[in-house]
Amino acid sequence: MNRIHTLFTFKIILPCILLATILSCSEKKAPYDNSMVFRYNEHSNITSLDPAFSRVQANIWAVNQLFNGLVQLDDSLNIQPDIAKHWSISENALTYTFHLRNDVYFHKSEVFKNKNHTRTVTASDFEYSFNRLLDEKVASPGRWVMNYVDHYTAINDTVFTIQLKQPFPAFLGLLSTKYCAVVPKEAIDFYGTNFRANPVGTGPFKFKRWEENVKLVLRKNPLYFEKDTKGNQLPYLEAVAITFLPDKQSEFLQFAQGNIDFLNALDASYKDELLTTTGKLQPKYSNEIQMISAPYLNTEYLGIYMEADIPENQSLKIRKAINYGFDREKMITYLRNNIGTPAENGFIPNGLPGFGTTNGYHYNPEKAKQLITEFSQETGINTPKISISTDANYLDLCEYIQRELQKLGIQTQIDLLTASALKQSKSAGKLAIFRASWIADYPDAENYLSLFYSKNFTPEGPNYTHFKNDQFDQWYEESVKTTNTEKRVALYKKMDSLVIHHAPVVPLYYDQSIRFVQKNITGLGGNGINLLTLKKVQKKKPTK
Repeated sequence: MNRIHTLFTFKIILPCILLATILSCSEKKAPYDNSMVFRYNEHSNITSLDPAFSRVQANIWAVNQLFNGLVQLDDSLNIQPDIAKHWSISENALTYTFHLRNDVYFHKSEVFKNKNHTRTVTASDFEYSFNRLLDEKVASPGRWVMNYVDHYTAINDTVFTIQLKQPFPAFLGLLSTKYCAVVPKEAIDFYGTNFRANPVGTGPFKFKRWEENVKLVLRKNPLYFEKDTKGNQLPYLEAVAITFLPDKQSEFLQFAQGNIDFLNALDASYKDELLTTTGKLQPKYSNEIQMISAPYLNTEYLGIYMEADIPENQSLKIRKAINYGFDREKMITYLRNNIGTPAENGFIPNGLPGFGTTNGYHYNPEKAKQLITEFSQETGINTPKISISTDANYLDLCEYIQRELQKLGIQTQIDLLTASALKQSKSAGKLAIFRASWIADYPDAENYLSLFYSKNFTPEGPNYTHFKNDQFDQWYEESVKTTNTEKRVALYKKMDSLVIHHAPVVPLYYDQSIRFVQKNITGLGGNGINLLTLKKVQKKKPTK
């Protein structure tokens, strides 16, 4: 660690000094132990603390500390009670009846005009929150989660019913998304659109201060309703402090110095410093850092825009040649330090029913060359050309694919964009081929297959490739209606195989979540959607 200590500079120390000052001074009436603050950095920034806008992981992580919904997922992605203590589903799988707890309070806030400045959550709050999610004026990107809902009703303060248009087996998982969190009408009326920066929720932590692009501070919610197995009230931590250093090397140095408690994922700038080539923690860090890994429901891929007026995009032979044209195992070994699994099956990732039976693409340069030759003979284009758009985080992967394809005779250009420009251009259909990832919104293979349903063309849905196939659409519509698990999984497998055959995507790898945590942190597990849950995290005080 000596080399890292010498690299540490004043410009990195300063934000921590400022943050410590704010944390120690911000609540003179309620002092707390500064050693019980969990600190992490969010390099991609946070754009909103409103659950209606919890579209990206950075927002979801913060919102998860502040809000609750009807149900929640445990680390094994099983549906668990949250504000709903139990529920029932009608025999025809259309009516869901939720029975709510009566001891859940909103965070204390000036928006509540009673003497306690809070009130309990009732079923009508969920009715209001769902109405808001559907409100076109709000323009929530999570409106789609209500697509299968016909109507919902607050029967009384503690009973809430939802009626579906048709059976949808993944519906409870859909309700676990942060979009479906409960918000108080009083806070929306009071803050309006500025609710994004003044959240009032029910979660284990409450909002304290947000200086955008610099820091976000959350405090322990003394009214939180959940307890541990021994009856102790959650959360254990006193506060959560989030910084926004955009540079991942600076983030790593902060972690190495012990100024932040947690490092998520792996970056090329420090992966070899932390990990061996086989994906193990470097021995020199074994006494100071713990590594937590878990299967991650995330498929990394190249998307091919099917409506692009480009011969190479339109050609099944070229799309397949790209898939055959590079060694995924070598890519994972040398560029990812064995973190993740080569995507040599389908688009559905490891960990979901439907995975493993699709025969995907393996490295076969001779087959790729043959397909390229056939394309040239059919079109008269002797040197096929493609352009792959990516952001800096995946430049090394795309450059590897570029080198491999150029060996085969496909002239490949890399267009480097900012993450926001890549996202916007991908949604607008402006990119011929783009690097993308799909992280599960909820743990069901339908979520992945929805990317290829023709009625989900962007910007209305997540079909970024504009893939359209009548047979796929028929199977998809059948799968979301059937309540028979075996039949549904069989349809998932057929759809996955069809997508791989038509190759509108080039699956790269199935991801693995990697978390590096300081040794004095306990209770921070891993899960398949890489959700950060801090209510059961404990931080051991430093010994002097």
